[in-house]
Amino acid sequence: MKVIAILALVCASAVAVEVTPVQKVVQLMEGMLVKGQKEKHDEQVQFAAYKQFCEDTKTEKERAIEEANEKIDTLKADIQKNTAKAAKLTKEIAGLDEDIAIWEGDIKAATNVRKIEKDDYDALHKDYNESVDALELAIAVLKKQSHDRTQKASLLQVSSLTSLSLIPAEAKRAIDAFVQEDQEDYAGLAVSAPEANAYEFQSSGVVEMLTKLLDKFVDERTTLEKEEMNSKHAYDMLMQDLNAQVAQAEKDRDAKAESKAKALQAKADAEGDLKDTTTTRDEDKKYLAELVATCEQKASDFESRQQLRAEEIVAVEKAIEIISSGAVSGNADKHLPSLLQSQAPAFAQLRSDLNMQAKMRVVSYLNKRSKQLNSRVLSTLAVRASEDPFNKVKKMIKDLITRLMEEANDEAEHKGWCDTELSTNEQTRKEKTEAVETLHAEIDML
Repeated sequence: MKVIAILALVCASAVAVEVTPVQKVVQLMEGMLVKGQKEKHDEQVQFAAYKQFCEDTKTEKERAIEEANEKIDTLKADIQKNTAKAAKLTKEIAGLDEDIAIWEGDIKAATNVRKIEKDDYDALHKDYNESVDALELAIAVLKKQSHDRTQKASLLQVSSLTSLSLIPAEAKRAIDAFVQEDQEDYAGLAVSAPEANAYEFQSSGVVEMLTKLLDKFVDERTTLEKEEMNSKHAYDMLMQDLNAQVAQAEKDRDAKAESKAKALQAKADAEGDLKDTTTTRDEDKKYLAELVATCEQKASDFESRQQLRAEEIVAVEKAIEIISSGAVSGNADKHLPSLLQSQAPAFAQLRSDLNMQAKMRVVSYLNKRSKQLNSRVLSTLAVRASEDPFNKVKKMIKDLITRLMEEANDEAEHKGWCDTELSTNEQTRKEKTEAVETLHAEIDML
């Protein structure tokens, strides 16, 4: 805006009669020189800030990428570790399930065997009880018989012993023989003396045999009861041991299943974090590559513009030196003021003669430098300098004002881009910092 104001003042003063055309041209060039120097300095300041932004952002992104790579390696190791742990626990759980199945099969088989043994014991123990009771009753009956008592009841009681399964065959034959003999004797007595008392007691041999059988059965029943007690104790101990093994195996299996679930959950969490971290890292890499390319391009453009501006400034300074030389400015200062009040046409002719040589030198120099530097500014200035300064200078200044406004807009757009990038980078740093703090907090908690 200051350059525009200076150019506007130059335009306003261009029509003043007191200022010579040479002075107007010098003022124009000096204004362009000041403007070029200011733009060069402003661009240097702006690019310094942009360069600092590029370096800071590059450093931040490189650090973030390095941390992401380290985190990715850690997450991959965690995934591998949890995968191996889950596989190992799966194998161990399968082994425990197999052991539990075997032990439960043993429990079932032992229980079935125990049931069979118990049924056999109950049946045999019942037979012993019945045999012992029958023998005790038969012995008691035989011992208590007397002459004044009929023998029919004792014969029936003794005869019933032959139906017992535990009575040996020899004892059954002896009992049958005893019963048969007693029946014959009883029949003979009944025919010869129906009113007589029972014959003399002759069953001592049978009582002795039955007593031995009774003692034998009692001993065998006692032995059977002991065996049953030992068998039941052994079964109870076996069941206790098998149930304890099954309970411990189930407990271990549940613990391993819980550990497996935690390992799988940790694996899933690590895979999710790995995916997010990889995505973020790839985005950072892409952004960093684009940023580096953009910054390098901006730096190259900056160097080119700085060189061009420097050479333009040198050219303008040389042009000012030429047109401000003593040959031109001295003659103009000497002759133009006195002729200005006398003859305007003569003044115009003299002005043309005095400036022609200097103008041609300036135009020649500006054209040469514009071709060497490929500078549109110098080329435009050369064209304008070769024309009538009073008729063309306003249009030239307007063009320069337009160009300045366009450059100001470009610089404003560039500044807006820089501000946006700075804001985005600051927000990204805040988010990453918060994420890092959250992860550190989770690590501390774990």
